[in-house]
Formats: sequence, structure tokens, C-alpha cells
Amino acid sequence: MAEIRLENVSKVYPSGVKAVEDVSLHIRDGEFMILLGPSGCGKSTTLRMIAGLESISSGEIHIQGNLANEIDPRDRNLAFVFQNYALYPHMTVAANLSFGLRLRHAPQEEISRRVAEAASMLGIGTLLDRKPSALSGGQRQRVALGRALVRDPVAFLLDEPLSNLDAKLRAGMRRELVKLHRTLGRTIVHVTHDQVEAMTMGERICIMNEGRIVQVGSPLDVYLNPANLFVAGFLASPPMNLLQARIEMNDSRPILRCGGLSLPIPSVYAADSIPRAGTPVVLGIRPEDIYDREIPGGISIEVKIVAVEALGPETVVVCEIPAVAEISAKVGRSFTVPNGSVQRFSFDPSQLHIFDARTTMAVRRQQACIQSGS
Repeated sequence: MAEIRLENVSKVYPSGVKAVEDVSLHIRDGEFMILLGPSGCGKSTTLRMIAGLESISSGEIHIQGNLANEIDPRDRNLAFVFQNYALYPHMTVAANLSFGLRLRHAPQEEISRRVAEAASMLGIGTLLDRKPSALSGGQRQRVALGRALVRDPVAFLLDEPLSNLDAKLRAGMRRELVKLHRTLGRTIVHVTHDQVEAMTMGERICIMNEGRIVQVGSPLDVYLNPANLFVAGFLASPPMNLLQARIEMNDSRPILRCGGLSLPIPSVYAADSIPRAGTPVVLGIRPEDIYDREIPGGISIEVKIVAVEALGPETVVVCEIPAVAEISAKVGRSFTVPNGSVQRFSFDPSQLHIFDARTTMAVRRQQACIQSGS
């Protein structure tokens, strides 16, 4: 197992493009860490720098307590699984699995044992005589993981390994990777742009944007307490509804003015709201916190139905708050009303999020829903 530390790591290409800027991150020994973000945010470059496949411009990378900046990739004892699997097409599955060990001149008995163990663990024992062209996408992915397994590395680095699979295979492989991590107890750093992968697989998520780390925490922590507007709008699908608003005073009490709506300030924001009176903010409410019925203590609003997307287990409703904005709501699967109809929805004001419109940062709560990870 391995602890990995990045200290003020940056990557600047000769053209002057900053791919990664001043990234500091502690990946704990045996942890399943997800690097999450949109395309071009620097997550894959960060992973490649950990592996030694990409040079760093400044900063330090420590692996198992040792400075790794000048250590050759093959000597870092890290297994890298590529997005496109990178299998040798002319070799059988068995030859692909054993290739790294043969390069290191491992004894044949050890090679056979490790290949058999990895094949058994991943359920590819019957595929050892096939070549990659005769395998499905999911089988190729298992072979790529098996090739990493036989090396017995201190950590696994996975670069979007599930992106080429269909939805059903991705769901299955997510579960397999989680079980594999529990079995091996090794450090895993997994790069993805898929929020479902991040929420269901990682012990912690590191969200990146424009080459920088935006927020690090457990999946539930990041979901409940997004650090800024980027995280709020990126994590989960559909994303958080974000509405332009303003904090105003009403008889010495702060309220939220959002178009024609006047909303009470949730108590967790009360302390920081009075100094912000008269300033623009962004109001956030997740689709799953909006209900197609009255709820105790909720705020009722009139909406016009724009679209109804029946997904089976749930229904996503796109609706318009007159003179405010369109929002999305997740409601029960039995919700069926025609487009254009007017309905009353409600939401719990305690589930509102408030962001500073100028800095985009979340306004501090007096008591967070969950303790933040680090």
C-alpha cells in the first residue's frame, strides 16, 4: 500500500499553457481517491505526473514517504490502467497479463501463479488463450486490470477506465472495482468525469477545474456542502438549480428576494446574511429537494410544467417559475401531468444553498450538514 502526497505541483507546457497549477493533495494509504472534473481540468495530467509519465514543472510528489520527482516510472511500483486499455493485440490474454513480469525476468513459476490468481479474481480464467480482438469491451477492461494486478503494485492509477463501456457494463465494473479495492486494500487513484462513478466508488472525491483543486471531501460531504458554484452545478444529474437572488432586509430580518419570490433566510445562514444585505447572491436548490406536494414547513410555489421526463424509478420535471427561471425537480414515478399545466410545488427552505454572486463561493453555514473531509 502507499501514501501519495502532492505538494504545490504544477505543470506548464512550453507553449505557456498551465495544465495543472499549485495542486496539493494527500492520498491516504489504502484509500480509494477519485479525481473528478470536466475534460481539460487537469485530472489526467495529475495522474500521469504521479505515475512519472508526465514531468512536473514545479512542486514535489512523495510516494511512500519518498520524493519521487526523479524516480523512473518503472521504479515507482505503480500500476497504470489506460482509458483505451493499451493491450498488445498480437498477444494472448495470458501473454498480456504476464508481460510486465517477463520484462522483470520473474521466475516462470511466480508468473504462472500471479496470472492464475489475477484471472481467477477477475473472472477471466477461460479467456487466457484468446487475443484482445476476440474480447468484448468489458473483458478487455478486466484484462487491463489483471495486467496491473499481477505486478502487485503499491497503488493503482486508473485513467477513465470505464468510459468506453456501455451503461450496464459500467455499473457492473463499478461494483467490481469497489470489491477489488476491499479485497486488496491498495491505494487507488481513479480519474473520471462521471459523477455517478465518483459518488458510488470513491472514499473521497477531489474535484478539479481549470488545473486547480476546487474541493476535497467524502462524496456525501461534497454533495451536501458544495464549496462554490462550480461544484454545485457540476456534481449530480440533474445539477443543482441556481437562481439569481438578492439579500434584503424586511423589518430588521434578512430575506431572499428572487424575482417575484420572497423567501425566508434559512437559520443556518442567519449570522452571515445581515452584513450581506443589498448584495446579489445565487440561490441553490437540488431537484430532489423539490416536491410535487405540500410538505410540513415547506414553501409553496406555483410552476408551469415545461417537460416531463419519465425515467422509470423517478420522474424529472422541468418547470418554470414565472418571472424567475426554469428549474428541474425529481419527483415520484407516478407523476403525470400535461406540459403547459400549472401546478403547485414546494421545497424545504432549510435545504437551500446560498453562494456569493461575486466570488462564487458558498456562504458559510453556522452548522454544516456533515463534517468536511480533508
